[in-house]
Amino acid sequence: MSPSATPKIALSTASVYPESTAHGFGWASSLGYDAVEVMVGIDALSQQVDAVKKLSDHHGVPVCAVHAPCLLFTQRVWGTEPWGKLERSAEMADAVGADVVVVHPPFRWQRDYAAGFVEGIASLEARTGIAFAVENMYPWRASSRRAMEMYVPGWDPSTEDYANTTIDLSHAAIARSDVIEMAQRMGERLRHIHLTDGTGSAKDEHLVPGRGVMRAGEFLHHLARTDFSGHVVLEINTRRCANRAEREADLRESLEFARAHLAVTTP
Repeated sequence: MSPSATPKIALSTASVYPESTAHGFGWASSLGYDAVEVMVGIDALSQQVDAVKKLSDHHGVPVCAVHAPCLLFTQRVWGTEPWGKLERSAEMADAVGADVVVVHPPFRWQRDYAAGFVEGIASLEARTGIAFAVENMYPWRASSRRAMEMYVPGWDPSTEDYANTTIDLSHAAIARSDVIEMAQRMGERLRHIHLTDGTGSAKDEHLVPGRGVMRAGEFLHHLARTDFSGHVVLEINTRRCANRAEREADLRESLEFARAHLAVTTP
């Protein structure tokens, strides 16, 4: 992988929950992450452009991406109108110097939003100059035999005409998707990575990479060999950590895993 193609390794502020967005910037700075992805959520600081800018400046860590508030528990953050949320996400990204907004495909009950989603994302990108990287999701599984399609036009963005996409390894684990094959289908449209892991259960586990079955190391080798130059963002679940020392160990292990497996050169 050429030096110009080396991706930034960033920390999602979601990785330190239930600690705050401010703690996320602090962890990224102290551990040596290259950047931060801000998860716009119920933490009031994450919703304020000025606060995010001050945190970035104070810790000397740039913001590479903004994750739009499109999770079930953030349905009322920045209002309830989906396109309005994306507009505000683009405004925050522009203000803090990020070039990517991460967005999930619509839930199937968001019919009006879903009807023009692919075209609407393309229009937003053209108008704002920000890449809206649509993230892979998964069928909702009540058991190993029953699954429900909850996203429209679908949970796999590689099958749609998006200019920019995101691969999340924990989501792929639930869907039982091969992430290398998905990346190959996306080709140059793959802009953003949520590096994590999963065991293939119906739960969105967001494990430390290497602790699941998703061959996260091989996936990073693939990115290195194909000169991926987007962002690799650690989005792990540290909620069960008993103390700050355990959280620090998981965040450090994740960063070291990413660095080690991206340091692969093409023969």
